[in-house]
Amino acid sequence: MSCGYETGEAEAFAARALIALHKRSEAVQMASKAASYHPDDAIVLDTIGVVFSRTGHHDRALPFYEDATRRAPNDPGYLYNYGTALQFLGRFEAAKSAFRNCIARDPENGKALVALATLGEDSGAIDLVASLQRVWRDRVRDDPDMALQISHALARCFEDRGDPDQAMEWLLRGKQEKRATLQSREAEDAACFDASKNLAKTLEIMPDLPSPGPIFIVGMPRTGTTLTDRILSSHSQIVSAGELSDFSVCLKRLSNTPGPFVLDPETLRSAQISDLSRLGATYLDSVNDTLGLSGRFVDKMPLNLFFVPIILAALPSAQVICLRRHPADTVLSNYRQLFATSFSYYAYAYDLEETARYTTRVFDLLSTFESTLPARRFQILDYEALVKDPEAQTRRLLSFVHLPFEEACLRFYENAAPVATASATQVRKPIYAGALSRWKKYRPAIDPALAILADANLIDDDFNPPHGLNGDHHFA
Repeated sequence: MSCGYETGEAEAFAARALIALHKRSEAVQMASKAASYHPDDAIVLDTIGVVFSRTGHHDRALPFYEDATRRAPNDPGYLYNYGTALQFLGRFEAAKSAFRNCIARDPENGKALVALATLGEDSGAIDLVASLQRVWRDRVRDDPDMALQISHALARCFEDRGDPDQAMEWLLRGKQEKRATLQSREAEDAACFDASKNLAKTLEIMPDLPSPGPIFIVGMPRTGTTLTDRILSSHSQIVSAGELSDFSVCLKRLSNTPGPFVLDPETLRSAQISDLSRLGATYLDSVNDTLGLSGRFVDKMPLNLFFVPIILAALPSAQVICLRRHPADTVLSNYRQLFATSFSYYAYAYDLEETARYTTRVFDLLSTFESTLPARRFQILDYEALVKDPEAQTRRLLSFVHLPFEEACLRFYENAAPVATASATQVRKPIYAGALSRWKKYRPAIDPALAILADANLIDDDFNPPHGLNGDHHFA
């Protein structure tokens, strides 16, 4: 490799370091500078692609990944990154081809096998179950992260075969391996819920909008947040910014609280004494600098759920839509989800019963929000209501954000914008009801979680949620 003089090498690696420091705007600028040198080294090209991907510029990342695979066609890592970018952009068959090429060069490449399973690989070109079980046998010893990925992929394969019992067994095996390496966040999470509830009751929040501004979509993962984002961003006057960490990062920097996490009780409590108008301005500047967005854009970071009162206080023009789903389906969908292992905020999902306890706290928080936050700025949308009557709920959704109805919002699956979430494949299809009451197929394995939900009065003895929590709640 060259020394980096006018090759973009130094700039590319500097951009990668800036991403690690959560300096998104500077990272994009540095990656753009690296690209301006028209590099021809595969690792530099791939690094530029990684920076663009991690800052939400998936369309800009793709050609750099593609060029890296041309210059180093036998490198499985470049092929995997290329396939991931294609997946985010909705080019699923091309993504499968890239992942297959990756596996052809590295037959036990766990990440590529997992990606194929996630995409529902069923062509017969690769025996996924046999390949995944071979990786489990040969390579997961002392590697809990790989064990987690392989177990999730095997679970998906057995789900596709109509065997939920085997799926749950594999999830348990992989999650136990990973959970044994971690300290529980449950006590800290409970303190975060309490802090957010207190902020909802004490922060001064304007009840009306001076003018329409950014829209935040929050809620637990796998509850319809991506679907709602796609519906809204299919409107001619709204752009999706994706899942941004900007708000929490800006608050952390402004508050200067100790500790490495942007979501912790101390940082949430700091909102009581922080300059929230400065926080709001800093957030808007960050989004504009990084993505060139202002006005009506959607920030769909589920974990912003904890920051809702702060968002509404810091951004007088902001509105928040919170997704809510049947509690049992919420537990199951989160337990089935493979979250990034480096992202500790979703550590609850390594244990079925802890996932249920986390879900009960979310519902409790939503109850507080619904009773204290201004209805013109915060509303709950039930996933079941959206699936059962998408047009009525879409009209209510658009009315809430002060926009006229557009037919394109019902054809959200035609939206070509990138999707970098677990719902990348689902939201490129029309709404379907197949995920409703999925939890019933997973009994009795899910029964310990159902008992926790019942104790919290989120479901009754017949496992139905109380009135108003299963599609009966609509926008005001």
